[in-house]
Amino acid sequence: MKHEFIEKNIGLLGVLIAIVISFGGLVEIIPLTQQAELTKPAPGVVPYSALQLEGRDIYLREGCYTCHSQMIRPLRGEVERYGHYSLAGESVYDHPFQFGSKRTGPDLARVGGKYTDEWQRLHLVNPRDLVPESNMPGFPWLQERKLDSTLTPTKMRALRSVGVPYTDEQIATASSETEGRTEMEALIAYLQGLGTASKQWN
Repeated sequence: MKHEFIEKNIGLLGVLIAIVISFGGLVEIIPLTQQAELTKPAPGVVPYSALQLEGRDIYLREGCYTCHSQMIRPLRGEVERYGHYSLAGESVYDHPFQFGSKRTGPDLARVGGKYTDEWQRLHLVNPRDLVPESNMPGFPWLQERKLDSTLTPTKMRALRSVGVPYTDEQIATASSETEGRTEMEALIAYLQGLGTASKQWN
């Protein structure tokens, strides 16, 4: 088969490109699934609580990951600024993980417990009240919106099907943990949980 024939036949070219990309992806991804340090949780890492899980969904919905990464790279400047570099075992329960690549705002991999819940609330309502130079938008509506607690057990069951070790008891009590809570409370719970297991390294 001549190269010229492939270039002129769009359908064939598309099929061949898909085969090459699939093969390359498999060569890169399959070996990673066999490495224990990439598939087993790091010490102290546990699945998100029901409230944190709802907060993570809000974090995704509001697009926070577009400006805040959650992966500290093993470079001296980043480790000095943000703390111990991120490990793959810290993200084994994230589906999908939120490493991100852009830092308009600071990295959030180690933000858990660094600030109080009240600081987080004020910052989410109007960031410039606490950080005057911030260009982050405010999210005041999160204080008013209530979580739909009926969906939480379904989300936890779905995550359990892909390997997150939620127990029957955790799933059964998920709705009561999130019932009547605001989206702001959930997002703060998620942010306060980020990187808390890594405190042992700092």
